[in-house]
Amino acid sequence: MATVRDTTYDLLRDLGLTTVFGNPGSTEEPFLRDFPADFRYVHALQEASAMSMADGYAQATGRPAHVNLHTAPGTGNGMGNLVTAWHNKTPLIVTAGQQSRQMLLLEPRLASRRAAELTQPYVKWAHEPTRAQDIPAAFMRAYATAVQPPAGPVFLSLPMDDWGEPTDPPPQVRTVATRFAPDPDRLRGFAATLAASRAPVLVLGAAVDRADAWAAAVALAERLAAPVWAAPAPERAVFPEDHPQFRGVLPYAIDPLAESLRGHDTVLVVGAPVFRYYPHVPGDYLPAEARLLHVTDDPEEAARAPVGESLLGDAGLTLASLVELLSPTARPAPPNRAQPETPEATSPPSADALFAELARHWPADGVLVQESPSNLAALRRRLRISRPRSYFTMASGGLGFGLPAAVGIALAERDTGRGRPVVAVIGDGSFHYSVQALWTGAQLRLPLAVVVPANQQYAILKAFAELKHTPGVPALDLPGLDIAAIAHGYGCASAVVDPLDRLGEALAAALAADRPTVLPAPISTELPRIL
Repeated sequence: MATVRDTTYDLLRDLGLTTVFGNPGSTEEPFLRDFPADFRYVHALQEASAMSMADGYAQATGRPAHVNLHTAPGTGNGMGNLVTAWHNKTPLIVTAGQQSRQMLLLEPRLASRRAAELTQPYVKWAHEPTRAQDIPAAFMRAYATAVQPPAGPVFLSLPMDDWGEPTDPPPQVRTVATRFAPDPDRLRGFAATLAASRAPVLVLGAAVDRADAWAAAVALAERLAAPVWAAPAPERAVFPEDHPQFRGVLPYAIDPLAESLRGHDTVLVVGAPVFRYYPHVPGDYLPAEARLLHVTDDPEEAARAPVGESLLGDAGLTLASLVELLSPTARPAPPNRAQPETPEATSPPSADALFAELARHWPADGVLVQESPSNLAALRRRLRISRPRSYFTMASGGLGFGLPAAVGIALAERDTGRGRPVVAVIGDGSFHYSVQALWTGAQLRLPLAVVVPANQQYAILKAFAELKHTPGVPALDLPGLDIAAIAHGYGCASAVVDPLDRLGEALAAALAADRPTVLPAPISTELPRIL
């Protein structure tokens, strides 16, 4: 007799979901029993790590991933990184065990109360099937929901006594569109506005990278002879940062952002919200003379934009269509972006000096995973990303994504056969949010380099305290942490990068190793500028 479990595993095979990220619990064991030989379980030591490993894996492979959590407490453990997956627009199928249906009325130990509500509003759809026989079809609907634009996580709560029940006929394996073209009339209107513009500017967001649309973005920028900015706090690199028309990342406060766009009469935003602001620095959203045109695949982004005219459409399809509609301009290309000055030699070195050295030794095909908020400006200033799908960070602003995401991305690089080297830059504060991910990387024998700029403080919070005039905030220093010892404890290699000229050799050795290597690098305690 075929069971619900048999039909579900067959469906997961058909959908290509044979890798499961998770941390097993008692309510998940009926699903995981006799785990099939053609499936792989990626074992995380805590659910937050499982969530972001799956997030990184899905982003790097370009396919949805499945993460399995432990009823309500395990889902709670993963919630912070579920919020990040939502903001990252990562297609994830998140499942969690539920207590036996026969006891749910009693709310026994490990029952999830109102399970479908627990993950909201940070999922596209949440469901606990009414019948055991509905589980396979719920997986099919979950898959179709997760991948459609805007992509994102979905959640299924699955009672543990459902798996052995007799099954209904299997659901049809379906495909759904994952891209949609813009309205042609409105697109022509956008093109006409750009053609008549005196001084247009492009602002690009992560959807450009997700759509593999760098070439179209470059073609449009060159056709318009327009400078290009990355939208504030981007979770992906969006344009070749060594291109002479690239200007950098816009500041993420209202008044400074508008000031950066002064002098432009048309602002074309593609694949980003308008805009991702923090902290609150009031002012006009745009310079007085500017008109904003917004392209997004997310109706909610279009609805909440405070200014501008929005067009729904896939970033890549829209950029390519605009290139076809526009003729090359006679305007001269904008002046080249200024190069940063050589950082001053100090002891310990500044973040700028560390990342200038990292840029000197950066592997040609390297992938950067970043979670070092206080050093982000220095990192982006010194290390310029020149290839698509080469930069990943959290869109949410919440910590704990970077280290497990790097493990998931490194695993994806091996699974896809691309074999691109992965380097994570994780601050010594961020390092401890999901540090358990190191063990998984060691067990998978992944050659992951983890550079840890160590200033023994939450420098970004000290900088915010200065900006917002909030002195006396406690718990902003991090004394007594031995990062190298922690790395060794999880089965990883480690070497302190001091002096700085050891970085090149240490990085090369890390990328040739058969396990993650953690490279703590002492840096100065100088506070960053928020804006």
